[in-house]
Amino acid sequence: MALRGLARRRGQPVAVPRVGLFGLLGSGNIGNDGMLEAMIRYLRSAQPDATLDFMCSGPERISSRYGADAIPLLWYQKYEQEASGLTASVLKVVGKGVDAVRIAAWVRSHDVVIVPGAGVLEATLPLRPWGVPYAMFLLCASGRLFGTKVALVSVGASASNKRATRLLFDWAARLACYLSYRDNQSREAMRQRGLDVSRDRVYPDLAFALPEPPHDPGDPQLVGVGVMAYYGRNEDRRHADQIHAAYVEKMKRFTRWLVDSGYRVRLFGGDNRFDDSVAQEILADVRAHRPDLDSAWLVTRPITSLAELMQEMAPVGTVVATRYHNVLCALKLCKPTISLGYSRKNDDLMADMGIPEFCQFAHSLDFDLLIKQFTEVRNQAGKLGRRMAERNAERARSLDEQFSALSALLFPPRTVTPTAAEHEPSRQPIR
Repeated sequence: MALRGLARRRGQPVAVPRVGLFGLLGSGNIGNDGMLEAMIRYLRSAQPDATLDFMCSGPERISSRYGADAIPLLWYQKYEQEASGLTASVLKVVGKGVDAVRIAAWVRSHDVVIVPGAGVLEATLPLRPWGVPYAMFLLCASGRLFGTKVALVSVGASASNKRATRLLFDWAARLACYLSYRDNQSREAMRQRGLDVSRDRVYPDLAFALPEPPHDPGDPQLVGVGVMAYYGRNEDRRHADQIHAAYVEKMKRFTRWLVDSGYRVRLFGGDNRFDDSVAQEILADVRAHRPDLDSAWLVTRPITSLAELMQEMAPVGTVVATRYHNVLCALKLCKPTISLGYSRKNDDLMADMGIPEFCQFAHSLDFDLLIKQFTEVRNQAGKLGRRMAERNAERARSLDEQFSALSALLFPPRTVTPTAAEHEPSRQPIR
């Protein structure tokens, strides 16, 4: 469906907002794309005549899906698969200057730019400052310079021990017109770094606004296992391969334990570029160790959206998952869930849902504890399901409140004369 339109009311020209969507969108991470889908559903409802386009990491996929213009987030993207050595280094340096001009020009052509959720102020996974942090700074600085309203909506943030990354993220946060966080720990991380967060609200992750399939308690003997190409935290790069191997080995062992205990298993990932290979490796391992296992007892299917993920999860009775949005979708479906997270955001999500005892870190996964947690979560399935249903209703109400606040700030009613060409700059104070 093309996201373009023009409105006329009572014979008067009506200001048609030009809205840009910015971020790591269309690159294969179904969580990021799910948050984009939730934002577009809101925009279609609140501003059906708005003209939308995208600056993102997967422009071809996004343009094909939404029928709108999309350009690369970073200039160097088009050379990533071709350049190497000195040529690649030179192009990366040149690209930083080119991106400053590109992003500024793109921002200037819009009334509103929205970053729909995601961990755009996080440094938990491996991250270099002159990629996303630099792009976020350019985005928000350009918005301040040209009077374009830049909104960071239900985003994640974290502490960072890298000075350049921290400074770029901090200034992006200060310069944004609107900033809300998806959990309390994100807001607290920015407060501890010296930012004024008194005007910033905490709202649920945007994925909670997506529709879900009809409620299905699921088959107690069918378990969903969400895996990730996990290589540790940003500070763990020297040991990334060892961390990855240890995590995958424990997930193989757990999956073998499940099938040996009479459970059927569905494996799924959350990023099509990386996670599917981990799922296939676990599948091959179990079949090698249990050659007589019925193939229907252990399956994996590629997942391309959160909607598909929820459909895949709907029949299962329990979910054990690593990626944040795998855990979120399981909770949204009221499934008894164990989080094997890679950052505090997983723990905060589980605590906010009222089940903090069913968490571990992927980095230090304890197999024996996991078996105990799995047994306990199965024993409490009915009670946990009712608790999650109550919390999900609260999240829906909270997101409706945020969308109303966004409409009031970003799209106040106004008309323009045929000669009006420029929009007034915003006067938001710097944080």
